[in-house]
Order: sequence, then C-alpha cells, then structure tokens
Amino acid sequence: MNQQQLQVMEQILAKIKEYDKIVICRHKRPDGDAIGSSRGLCEIIRTTFPNKQVYVAAEDRSDYLSFLGDYDVRLPDEFYQDALVIVVDTATLDRISNNQHHLAKEMIKIDHHIDIKPYGNLCWIEDWRSATCEMIAYFYATFADQLKLSDLGAKFIFTGLVTDSGRFRYESTTGETLRLGALMLDKGIDTEMLYANLYLEDFDFLKFQAYVYNKMKITPNGVAYLHVDKKMQRKFKLTQEQASEAVSFLKGIKGCIAWLAFIDSPDGSIRVRLRSRFMHINKLAEKYNGGGHQCTCGATLHSKKQIAQMIADADKMVADFKANNEGWL
Repeated sequence: MNQQQLQVMEQILAKIKEYDKIVICRHKRPDGDAIGSSRGLCEIIRTTFPNKQVYVAAEDRSDYLSFLGDYDVRLPDEFYQDALVIVVDTATLDRISNNQHHLAKEMIKIDHHIDIKPYGNLCWIEDWRSATCEMIAYFYATFADQLKLSDLGAKFIFTGLVTDSGRFRYESTTGETLRLGALMLDKGIDTEMLYANLYLEDFDFLKFQAYVYNKMKITPNGVAYLHVDKKMQRKFKLTQEQASEAVSFLKGIKGCIAWLAFIDSPDGSIRVRLRSRFMHINKLAEKYNGGGHQCTCGATLHSKKQIAQMIADADKMVADFKANNEGWL
C-alpha cells in the first residue's frame, strides 16, 4: 500500500464517521459487483455504526441477483440534505442509478474502472483491481480494528468478487484478490447455494445458448459477434440481462481474440458488450461513447449502420494486433 492510497482511504473513513446520513449508489443495469459493493459497504457501515442512517438507493433492479433479497430503497429528496453520497463501481455520472445524487452535501467515488470522467469531492480509483468489491474488502481489511463486517456483508462482497473476476479467472485476479476472497469466506458463506443461484440455468435459456452458436458470425480476422435483436428476445422470452449474457457464449474460440454482442434495448438504442483477450479493446468502446476496462467494456449505438462500422473497426483492430504481436491464441 502506498501513502497516497492510504491517505485517501483514511479520508473516506473520516467522512463516513462524520456523517449521520449516508446514501450508497451504484450503476444502472447492475451486475454482481455493483450490487455486492454497494450492499457490502452498506453492511459494513451499518454494522460498525448502528446509529447512522445508511441506505443503498437505486432506481432499477437485477432479476439475475434477486436471490440476494430486496435491499435497495427510494428515498425522499429531504433525506439527502446534509447527507453523504458514496457512489461505487460507476465510471461516469450519467451511469448512476439515482437521479437524486446531486442533492447530497458531498459525494465520494469508489471505483475500479478507468477514470475517464472524474467526479465527486473525493475519489478512490484503482483500475487494476478485479472488482470494486475487492476494494471494499481491502478497505475493511485495512481498518479491521475500526470496522465490523456481518456475514451478510461478506456474502455481498464475495458475490461481486466472484462475478467480476470470472470466478477468479480473469487477468485482473491477483494473489490479493484471492486472499481478500478468503477473508470473506471465513465468515461462513454457503458457496454451494451461492454458485447454484449464480450459474444454474433454465432449460429454455440453454436453448437460447444453442441458438446463439448457430447464429453467431466471425469476421475474417477473428472477431466473433452476434446481434440479439428484439425478434430474438421475444422468441426466447429474454430479459435484458439474459440477452446481454450472449457475449459470454462467444468467448473461448481459437483465433477470435475479440467478441461483441449487440443487444436491442426497449428505448431503441443498441447496447454493446465488448470483450477481448490479449488485446485491449476499451479504445473501441470509447470511440462509440462507451468505456470500461481494457478487455471488458461497453458502448451504446443508435443504428444498424453503426453496428457494421463497429464490427469493421474491431476487425481492423484485431488484424493490426495479430500482425504486430505473437503468442495470441
């Protein structure tokens, strides 16, 4: 731990101690890390400081993670007066699933995404971390003499660690990731039940997976891609979360070091999930007003013409990478 890192963490702890009202926010269309880090931090603060009013406030939900219980709330505007807002796992202001965040007296940002658009009165950014949940676990471990963690809080944090690290397989996973995960496991998490809820699939969804393998396409230089349009979503009765999972079916193909899933959204936009190995693909996402991690990111398009443009750009990016690098598979 460097001195600057410790200093910002100490400042965050001081702000938590200072405020009696704290609102924790996360990003729209939440994943395991967004849910886990927001609720995990909330549990740490509630358990340590039972007299404080601490809530996770959000405007949307996750069907995929509904097994974790109904936890998030909607608060009246008045609550934000003299309150501290802590935003976790959210790279930009427009991605916050809470349109009241600006009403708070102060805002803290805790995130593991590349900091393209900084915001907040105080920021703790570590973009090399596997998950924001890893940062929350590290925060707890650093100040274990001052903070308390409930079994429920450990479950939330471990869920985010598991999902955002790809079950500890992604390149961002380090020895510290595993050590902090072990710290959470020591609280007595029922991993069999957790993994069953996270990874067991309905038979109909497996039919969708088979359909994807039949419909997916590959560019000449090795970009796997699929457009999950509204017709496909209706055919398999997919939620937006399930449709987005199509990107995970495209991985693991030899020679395809980038894969893209285009998902039609109810508002008419097209959500894109971009993934890669060996090669960093975040610059492509940024070109289309998106962003995220180097090998895991997202963007939003507004026409089929843009889909074709992005596929062409991705194909050229892969071709250039393969021409100038060795050791890829």
